[in-house]
Amino acid sequence: MVEVTDSASPLAVLGAGSWGTAVAMLAARNGHRCLLWGRDAEQIERIAVTRRNERYLGDIELPQGVEPCADLDAVLAEARDLIVAVPSAAFPAFLAGLRGRLQPGARIVSLTKGLELDTADTLDSVVERSLGNVEQAVVSGPTFAREVARGLPTAVTVAARPGSFADTVAGWLHGSQLRAYTSADMIGVELGGALKNVLAIAVGISDGLGMGANARAALITRGLAELSRLYQAAGARIETLMGLSGLGDLVLTCTDDQSRNRRLGLALGRGTPLAAALEHIGQAVEGATTARSVMRLAERYAVELPICEQVHRVLYEGDAAPDAVRRLLAREPKSEAGTLGTG
Repeated sequence: MVEVTDSASPLAVLGAGSWGTAVAMLAARNGHRCLLWGRDAEQIERIAVTRRNERYLGDIELPQGVEPCADLDAVLAEARDLIVAVPSAAFPAFLAGLRGRLQPGARIVSLTKGLELDTADTLDSVVERSLGNVEQAVVSGPTFAREVARGLPTAVTVAARPGSFADTVAGWLHGSQLRAYTSADMIGVELGGALKNVLAIAVGISDGLGMGANARAALITRGLAELSRLYQAAGARIETLMGLSGLGDLVLTCTDDQSRNRRLGLALGRGTPLAAALEHIGQAVEGATTARSVMRLAERYAVELPICEQVHRVLYEGDAAPDAVRRLLAREPKSEAGTLGTG
């Protein structure tokens, strides 16, 4: 365990869900003092007393250096560097609420994987619109919160503007349990983190219908092709797609039942209504929110996203899951050559 430094300016993690808490624990293990804020004051008080976020992370104990705090103004008065871990649906309003309350030179790191609901904009655009030209970064990669909280190994990608800030954020996270890579491709990192959740719902639906491992592999592969078309149209880099925030996170989220998005798809494939499935999961399912924005994104960039389209139809247009799968299979045959970008 690294000794926690007595820093006059701690890191602040805004959002005490599973991922925000896990990142606060990670940074604290790396020697940083972390203020952990959540909107539920009673929950924060329980975390402070028990040293556990039992609601989201069970009996995993918080390390020294994580300081739960329910007073957002007090957190903002002390911390310059803010790590935001609120659901994408709440992200724009939350960022707008920070306007005029930040320290000079404040820097924003987003852990949120999604798009703005109404505009389908990536969340770096929301930060800039709300807070102006602040230094900002995004973190994404194959990371289940419970495994990070337990200290199991993984790796992430950090993208930032300016690029030097990516090195700073990577330094906060990089340690014995996590390897942090840097990137200049913010939009690629964000698009991968957002759309992989929708694709994981599709794979979950297929598995819930009992369609087998072959169908699962085919959906992941064709989902990668959808992402590649979108990346190219949006000006993102294909090498980002093939990295941790793209392929790495896609495979993880589609294949392991720790994924809330996959679990939602499994429930839908087994015939559970959407509202009941979401209530049973009991946490934000980002893919369900992103699926409402993704078709706007497809229209904006004039790209075909057939798997994402069928997920939207199941979630919000009343279509039955077996019918969505049949429609995908009924699409006209085409050459696979060049599908990373064109097919």
